[in-house]
Formats: sequence, C-alpha cells, structure tokens
Amino acid sequence: MEFTRVKNFINGEWVEDPKATYIPLHNPSTGEVIGEVPMSSTEASIDAVKAADAAFPAWKNLSIGKRVGYLFALRQAMLDHQEELAVAIATDQAKHISEARGEVMRVVQIFEAACSIPTLMQGETLGNIANGINGRVTKEPLGVFGGVAPFNFPALVFGWFIPYAIGTGNTFVYKPSNESPLFMQIIGDIFNEVGLPKGVVNIIHGDPNVVEAWYDRPEVAGVCLVGSSPTAKAIAQGCGKNGKRSMLLGGAKNFLVVMEDANMDVFIENFIHSAYGSAGQRCLAGSIIAVVPEVYDECIERMVEASKKVTVGDAMDPDIYMGPVITKAAKERIEKYIELGIEGGSNLVLDGRSPELPEKNKDGYFVGPTIFTDVTPCRTIAKEEIFGPVVSVMKINDLNDVLGLIKEQEFGNGACIFTQNQYYTEKFIADANVGMVGVNVGVCAPHPYLPFGGIKDSLVGTNKVQGKDGIEFFTQNKVATIRVTPPEGVAECGTRVDGDKSVRSCVAQ
Repeated sequence: MEFTRVKNFINGEWVEDPKATYIPLHNPSTGEVIGEVPMSSTEASIDAVKAADAAFPAWKNLSIGKRVGYLFALRQAMLDHQEELAVAIATDQAKHISEARGEVMRVVQIFEAACSIPTLMQGETLGNIANGINGRVTKEPLGVFGGVAPFNFPALVFGWFIPYAIGTGNTFVYKPSNESPLFMQIIGDIFNEVGLPKGVVNIIHGDPNVVEAWYDRPEVAGVCLVGSSPTAKAIAQGCGKNGKRSMLLGGAKNFLVVMEDANMDVFIENFIHSAYGSAGQRCLAGSIIAVVPEVYDECIERMVEASKKVTVGDAMDPDIYMGPVITKAAKERIEKYIELGIEGGSNLVLDGRSPELPEKNKDGYFVGPTIFTDVTPCRTIAKEEIFGPVVSVMKINDLNDVLGLIKEQEFGNGACIFTQNQYYTEKFIADANVGMVGVNVGVCAPHPYLPFGGIKDSLVGTNKVQGKDGIEFFTQNKVATIRVTPPEGVAECGTRVDGDKSVRSCVAQ
C-alpha cells in the first residue's frame, strides 16, 4: 500500500501541523510501516475547536431538514465508497475485510436511523398551565463537541458520535485512534465531496494532550469517548472541573452463559463469532463462557473442535477468518495474560501463541484462538479485560450462580444466555447486572434505533450512544413559559371593547 502521511482536517482543509512530531503507522497483518501519524500540538487542537465554534452559529440556524439532507448525502457517499472505506479498516486496523465491510454497512444504518432526528428532536407543550399561560420545551444544540475513538472500530464510533451531534445542530472535533486513522482520511474527503460546510466536522490526531486542550475551552460543550475505563474516568474528571458533558464508554468482561437446554449448534456458531470476531478486540466479545455441569464437557469439546478450524492470517485474505491484533505490544500483552492463566492454575486446552502463518505474515501481530478451562472467578484472566482471542471456561452451578458472578464484576457491558427455557430467559434479562443482554446471540449489540452502552465501570456518566440517548446527550432542553394576553383595547380574542365584532388573529403577526 502507498505510504500515507496522515494529516489533520481543519475548517474543510487538509493541513499539517508544523509543531507536530510523527509516529509510524503499521499494517498489523505484515508489521510493515505504511505511514506516519502526527502527534499534534495543543495549538492545532485549539485551532480545530475554533473552526468548529466559528461554524456553529450558521450550522445551528440551518433548517433541520437541510441538516438531515447532509446526513442523507453522507450515507450515500459511504455506500459509493464502501469498498475503499472497508479496505482502509482492513489495512491499518486489520479487521478481516468481510467484517470491515460489515462495519461500514452498520454505520450506513446508523446514518439512516439518525435521519429520524426531526422526529426525535420534537419538544413538548403543555397548554393552560394557568389562565392564559402555556408551557413549551424545545431541544437545542449546545455548541462544539469533541470525540475520541478507539482503534478497534474506526467507522462505528464515527457513526455513534457524528451523525447525532451534527444532525442536532452541533459542530464537532474528532480524534481518531493513532493506530487506525485511515478510515477518517477518506471520510474527510467525503465531507468535501458532499459539500458539508467548513468547520462543521474537524479531524485532529495526537496524544492525550490534544484532548486535554479541550477541557478549558469555553467553546467545548462536552466530550465523547469509546475506550478503556481508566481513560473514561480521566476524561470525566477533565470535563467535570468545567461542567462539561461527557459520554464515555469504557471496558468490558462479557459472559456467555450456556444452560443445559441450549441448542449447542447455535451456541457454537455464535461463540466463534463473539470470541474471535475482530480478533476478540471489541467491547462485546464473549470472554467468559459459563457452563452448567450437565453440558460442561460436551461444550468444551465442541468449542475446542470449532476453534481449531478458525483460520488466522492476513486481514485481506478472503480465505481466513481472523486477522491479527492491533500492535506488537498488544500481542505481547495478550501472551502475558496466557502465561498468567497457566501460572494461575487454569487448564490451557488450546494455545493460540505462534499460530501457523504464511511467510508474508511472519512479522504480523497474530494470536490464535486460545481456550482455558477450569477457570475460577478469582483468577486474573477471569477478571481483567484481555482484549484478544482468549476465552475462559467456567463451570457454574446454576443460573443464580452466574448471575451472582456477573453482579460482582467491576464491568457491566453485556452478557448473553443460550437457552430454550422461557423462565431462564426472563430471569436473565431481568437480573443480569449489565447494560445489554442477549438471548441465543453471541454479540448483544443493539440495532441503531436503540441505545448502546453498559453500566458500572463500562459506562462513565449517564448517556449511552445512538438512538434517543444520543439525541438527549447532544441537546439541551429550553423551557418557555408564555402568557397570551389580548392586544390593547381587546377584552378577549375577537371581541373589541367598543363592540366591534371584526375578527383579529390570536397568532402573532
């Protein structure tokens, strides 16, 4: 692939920051350097904020129909550039090309859902609060928002933040991950292709200093993040000191629960997708498989058998299933967790270290499917987010047992149950202490019409992304109390004091 010198996108222009230093950008499938990414200066970050602030008044006052028209145009442009966008994701993020295509299409669906903003933004009225007094609530944009994306979903997180932010009338400064910036390099060109007004969306690259520059800027109304829980808490503190809003999605440790009546074929198919899709690098990956004694041995046997068939290799190879992890450091961190699992006494029944690879991928960052059995809740691999294709199998007594384990963990993103029993289903939905649940699915990601987000340490703050939650976060309520009085000389609407019965409108002229 051609070497890419990544640039910032500020006020509708691709610009280089003369004060920036650069770090290499790698293709995780091969380990080769394919570009460089700027670590932008604080001044560049503030320039992006100023451009967004300058664009805000005109964008806010643009009719909602015209704003949504831009969302429609962006949706169509993403369809027109779908393969180019997917290849960008499969190159620097190294998500398998089939999954990258699916991620782009999910963002198209999010744009479609966001096009319902005119309906979702409708306010409220209450008439006759008192004699001649009505009340009205309208939803209004707040100004400039900042957004911080993780490496694992460069397209999806763009979709969670930007359509809802700009559709409701705000402007935006977006910081992609330094490890997967290529998707947004194409999106910046798409902004210009559809004629999005300059400054409405700006793109800035860099380290945490880029984000920290936003905290003291009065123009910035809030910050959004999808990332780790420690980063979410750090941003919450930075926003909190100046009263800024924050919508911050953090880490996860998700259970897949297998009951004695589970359809094992359905479970295995969904387990493979959940545990090894995106190489396990997603916040809804199934990382703990909790199984009742009646099917424990059968479940392990089938999991191992199916996992051995998962092919590992180049993300652009259509014949493989799972690509690499994002960096060499991530590979080493995951392998360290495997060592911790062995040292902790868990049984390593499938070792994904040093998977067999084609020659061109020998320097890539690969970890194959890895399965531990006989894992107990107190062990490190059962408690910490590994963010890789490493699975811990845990024997549980019954449904109440696993519900207690889910409640005790610090994270609360998602959990799924595999069962045909309606009682198990309803009890799990009601009592699983997480933000998202699934029944006979391995990834309980809600569709774009519904909010996405967890609880506990998986969500810092109150707002989830997309759907009505997205509308609420990016707008503020303005309440008007209105007394309607007749014009001077008129006793009541349509009746003049002098007896003239001529009609006069109650509507302001």
